[in-house]
Amino acid sequence: MDPLYRKVAAEIAQHIERSVYVPGDRLPGVRRLARTRGVSTATAVSAYQTLADEGYIEARSRSGFYVRARKAIQTIEPTLSAKAAAPKLVTGQAMAMALIKAANDPAIVQLGAAVPDPAFLPTQAIARALATVMRTKRSQVSSYMMPPGALELRRQISRRMSESGAIVSVDDMVITTGCQEALSLALRAVTRPGDVVAVESPAFYGLLHVLESLGLEALEVPAHPIEGISLDALGFALERWAVKACVLVPNYSNPLGYCMSDDQKHALIRLLEKHRIPLIEDDVYGDLGFSSQRPSTCKGLAPHADILYCGSFSKSLSPGLRIGWIAAGRHHAHVEFLKYVTSIASSTAPQLAAAELLATGRYERYLREVRSKYQSAVARMSDAVMRTFPEGTRISQPRGGFVIWVELPKGTDSMALARRALRDGVSIAPGPLFSASGKFANFIRLSCAKVWDARLERALFAVAKLI
Repeated sequence: MDPLYRKVAAEIAQHIERSVYVPGDRLPGVRRLARTRGVSTATAVSAYQTLADEGYIEARSRSGFYVRARKAIQTIEPTLSAKAAAPKLVTGQAMAMALIKAANDPAIVQLGAAVPDPAFLPTQAIARALATVMRTKRSQVSSYMMPPGALELRRQISRRMSESGAIVSVDDMVITTGCQEALSLALRAVTRPGDVVAVESPAFYGLLHVLESLGLEALEVPAHPIEGISLDALGFALERWAVKACVLVPNYSNPLGYCMSDDQKHALIRLLEKHRIPLIEDDVYGDLGFSSQRPSTCKGLAPHADILYCGSFSKSLSPGLRIGWIAAGRHHAHVEFLKYVTSIASSTAPQLAAAELLATGRYERYLREVRSKYQSAVARMSDAVMRTFPEGTRISQPRGGFVIWVELPKGTDSMALARRALRDGVSIAPGPLFSASGKFANFIRLSCAKVWDARLERALFAVAKLI
């Protein structure tokens, strides 16, 4: 006769196999399971441990137990070489603009743009914060918030950055309209048209848009799907070409989702310092790791290095607030002037509302909840892709954020696939958008921060049929 905990485990396993619980779902807490099943807490713990040992579920620190993917994930293999491709001007981003426009169309199932569904965002808390500042700070809200931006917000961001080891004064920070503007200001401060900029490959296509608009050449350096940019390939590239800046997303890169270790970050900084090349650090996903421990930043590890740190709340709080910032170090005065001549100032009310959310602790409480939700969303999407897409499909295993990078069978034309899918009401991001030279023809990026429903499942199945 089986012990009681095995009977409980078998019942839950049956629920998982029948899709009562699907990958990414959070299971009832131990005490609740014990109460509903009429067993002891020890029995409930043993049942969950049995399910974990058998691969049905996984335990997440301070979060509980979650259903694991049922089909083994075929991880994308590293395709690194010791060399980077020659620098290229970025062109042909028309498809990216089509995806951006599709993001505003409610008839389209949005899997292409890396924009979280409102269900993942603290919309009520944001509304309350906006109402508070509109009521209590009317004179400020009605005025320009000239560069460097709202002191209250800069102070709160400075405190948060110090928690990851980056000591940045409120006077060394400029508030921007999202991270895209921060990246643009950083590049304008350290480059001129025609200069070469090293980027990881694949790279966020928004960055490639900025390079294109500034007339800069992209030097694509291959990135490992787990370890990050190849430092050997970067070193070779720096010896060969006159690189003026390097732009990276060390924490939970888009689209691969890797997080560089501290040792790798130190090695990167030493390499760039050797060649006297500034690092533009994009940390827009830094708060969205699946671990409760926030990763370090290059800015924090090397406070005196030539690093222009760019951050934003667009992925972690609200895209609509359009709040970003840049801590540009020795380039601060130049960046502050460029911000003024570009847009005079960022919107005042969102700055004050963001400061309110940070000061009251609501932002940190929200992060503790949403990290687990994103991890579950990624797990569920990954499982669905492996179940419905053709044999030979491989996917990344991000450690944070909410996108996955999908390698489709050889010969797949992801640009044609994206065009056809868009006509059928589904947006996906084709691989060539993430390369200045049009690489990654058989790759796509999918955004997982979506409400899981029948419409989304049908969309994924439709994409699988098109492949």
